[in-house]
Amino acid sequence: MLKYRLQNKLKARRTNTRAMAALPFAISALCLFLISCLGIWNPALYAEDKIIAVVNSDVITQKDLDDFINFMNMQLSRQYSGSELESRLQAVKQDLLNKLIEDRLILQEAKKSGIKIEESRIKARVNEIRRRYPSDREFKDDLIRQGLTQADVESKIKEQSLMYEIVEAMIKDKIVIRPEEVTNFYNSNTKEFAFPEERDIETIALENEDQAKSVSYSLKTGQKLADLAVRYPMTVNDLKVRQGEFRKEIESAVFKMNILEISNPVKIDNKYYIFKLNNIVPPKQQTLSEAQAGIHAFLFDKQMQERLAKWLDELRKKSYIKVLHD
Repeated sequence: MLKYRLQNKLKARRTNTRAMAALPFAISALCLFLISCLGIWNPALYAEDKIIAVVNSDVITQKDLDDFINFMNMQLSRQYSGSELESRLQAVKQDLLNKLIEDRLILQEAKKSGIKIEESRIKARVNEIRRRYPSDREFKDDLIRQGLTQADVESKIKEQSLMYEIVEAMIKDKIVIRPEEVTNFYNSNTKEFAFPEERDIETIALENEDQAKSVSYSLKTGQKLADLAVRYPMTVNDLKVRQGEFRKEIESAVFKMNILEISNPVKIDNKYYIFKLNNIVPPKQQTLSEAQAGIHAFLFDKQMQERLAKWLDELRKKSYIKVLHD
């Protein structure tokens, strides 16, 4: 598992070096936005709302918890539906109150530090969220369904940004990974950098079995895929396959093939897949030079999590926290 975590870190750094969103801690990008959009406490407006926790001078209400789930549903429903949506919602409900308490502690520290957030940064974040919707009308309708205005969102995005900045200043900017740490980690975990044989394949997916058989036969007789794609509805993708990472049906077909060979259709769930093997990359041992970026990210994130947990523990110890929720 360590090997694949390191590989994923290396891939992440190619697109977003040391991205805050990649760090798996309480104020991850998704939770930050969702929590940040919670309603502002107003005693007159929410006089009948049940208080479930007190964090120094702030309160957390049952409405805060309910709003969190509503916003989770609002955001995740743009990407998922049915059982998959419910599964994602259940995953973020775990330890929810604790996350809300930690975020209040972080926000309180940010406000005490005097950090300022430029208005242009807030507007840019709102526009980023707005672009996720097919139209401006749908964005506004979704806000209305959740009982929010754009001003509410802007206010809470400002709080999100404050939290981000204080974590950067107190934790992230103070982490230094020395070259010898990377080298020692590599030397102590050389097996984790041994890569198995990798096969580059082209996958062709069709929903009709007879059409899949026809496409497979046509490719084997030399017809071009581009010509066949005009005649048959299909989806074409490129994959890199290593044993143990994909479904048995795929590996059973792919690891028996020779280069440029075309497979017979393989049924997986409700579709039929045809595979073409384009290349075989032999097993190799990744060098320190090749692995160091991924190791650096792995060690950095490990320290980030440890230091953040310690800092939050210190904040808790010096704060007044009263949980009233059963």
